Amino acid sequence: MTAAFIPASSGFRSNNTPRLYALIRSVRRRLCLLVMVGICLSAATASGQEKSATKRLLLLGQGPDGHPATTHEYMAGMRILESLLRDIPNLEVSAHQADGEWPEGPELLRDADAAVLFLSQGAKWIHAEPRRLEAFAQLAARGGGLSVLHWGMGTKEAENIGGFLKLFGACHGGPDRRYKVLESPLRLPNPNHPVAKGLSPFEAHDEFYYTLKTIDGGQALTPLIEAHIDDQWYMVAWAWQRGDGGRSFGFSGLHFHRNWKLPEYRRLALQGIVWTAGLPIPEQGLKVEIAAEQLELKP
Repeated sequence: MTAAFIPASSGFRSNNTPRLYALIRSVRRRLCLLVMVGICLSAATASGQEKSATKRLLLLGQGPDGHPATTHEYMAGMRILESLLRDIPNLEVSAHQADGEWPEGPELLRDADAAVLFLSQGAKWIHAEPRRLEAFAQLAARGGGLSVLHWGMGTKEAENIGGFLKLFGACHGGPDRRYKVLESPLRLPNPNHPVAKGLSPFEAHDEFYYTLKTIDGGQALTPLIEAHIDDQWYMVAWAWQRGDGGRSFGFSGLHFHRNWKLPEYRRLALQGIVWTAGLPIPEQGLKVEIAAEQLELKP
């Protein structure tokens, strides 16, 4: 038997045609839904990646510690750093005055990616409260950045040295600690290090801590700045790529507030901090220009 030929224009509709149209509509709806879900997931992922890429940095200073005015001006120095760091991409900066018991400290440190100490006897201060010491240890263990300036690396008592070295790499501590106020040439023993970008040898009048106590005899540290004291060159700034994947930086100068006026000082401190946060430093160095009034102490 010969099958009947039905022309396309005959208006014939199979009984399955409505089902086919319904199936197509269902597939379209599902495809649209999948596309919308994909867009939402992509946006959420991008947002999460952007959030995770932003580093949280704590600037930890203190009020006066008994030194003469214009020296050990911790919070004034932190305000300068905060201003310089404000324009660094992917960096969220907050300054805190960590006087007294500082009860909120451990929680702040738990949410931080990096921290800077510019305060009185930092090695003693870290050990003064067990939860504080634990919070710093946890920050280091997760690869956090640690920076320290001047007396922030200090302790009069030797028992605070060991724990501090594990975090920062060097310490101005113990009864045999040495320091000197002088005008000194400052040289760069490792000019190719990222922190040294844009820096050249210079001179400064400052109180420098030297013969610093160092982790493992200093073998793992990279000296960044050396001062000429008593006919010898001594490390006064360093970088340390720690074994836990984190980074530490320190500079023993900055006794006098006026030295923030030196662009080399601002560059050294700024780039050391940014390096510990794991952020890039351009070949020419970071911008360190700042309004002159921001460098002056407020009455």
